[in-house]
Amino acid sequence: MTSYRAKAEGEATTLIQAHGLYSALGRDAKRRQAAYRELFRHGLEPGLVDQIRRATNGTFVLGNERFAREIEAVVGRRAVPGKSGRPRKYAEPAS
Repeated sequence: MTSYRAKAEGEATTLIQAHGLYSALGRDAKRRQAAYRELFRHGLEPGLVDQIRRATNGTFVLGNERFAREIEAVVGRRAVPGKSGRPRKYAEPAS
């Protein structure tokens, strides 16, 4: 891991270290910064951030139906939102 001398309240410190994956982005700080910026150059698809928020806030999976079923089988609980509202009432058959 690469150590960085950072300033904390005006004093130099070696407490801050770059993550190994960040360090692997380039041989020097300039190349690492350029590679990191490139990772985020393209925006996310419209609505994807909202989908991520809904899944995170509801503790649901973000993925296709097959993936959701697999996760449900592993964790033993629902992994996708249920239908909102009260269950539908069905008319009782006449006797």
